Amino acid sequence: MALWMAAFVVLAQAAPQPAALPRLATVVIETALGTIEVEVDEANAPVTAANFLKYVDAKHYDGGRFHRTVRLDNQPDKNVKIEVVQAGVDPRREQDAWPAIQLERTSKTGIRHRDGTLSMARDGADTATSDFFICVGDQPALDFGGARNPDGQGFAAFGRVVRGLDVVRRIQAAPADGQGLTPPVAIRSARRKP
Repeated sequence: MALWMAAFVVLAQAAPQPAALPRLATVVIETALGTIEVEVDEANAPVTAANFLKYVDAKHYDGGRFHRTVRLDNQPDKNVKIEVVQAGVDPRREQDAWPAIQLERTSKTGIRHRDGTLSMARDGADTATSDFFICVGDQPALDFGGARNPDGQGFAAFGRVVRGLDVVRRIQAAPADGQGLTPPVAIRSARRKP
């Protein structure tokens, strides 16, 4: 009996353990131009994901807006061009922002700025609060070491669009004055999907 038990323990220890499932929260963003469904990567970008989900759970994006479109034709002063749409919280809630978060660089998270990637808008490193953007097409210039931001630190990617990229492209193509959408595209609600 003891020999059988010892063999069982050795086999149990040698058996491969199942890989940890990635932690992905799904958020549904209802806009005036349609629905965007996103997966938020809590495992690889825990700080940035938790920050975004905090704003979602507090309903700060309800009444928010996609306010910026960056297209190849509206950034004449930039040598490194990108394509994104940027959104923010309800302007009446901007004063309720939580402190800025630490920049989770793509060199650490492994999440690259590809078509449909969600990422946090920022000025300097460690300044992101609630504004986020969605990539239209692959945007490697936004990764760590990329040339879009002079500091080379890149932006904090934290998720991806899984449904509604057509809506993202409609937002990007909407009328704009420079990069400012005119009018902004309303966010009706942003909720975690059960």
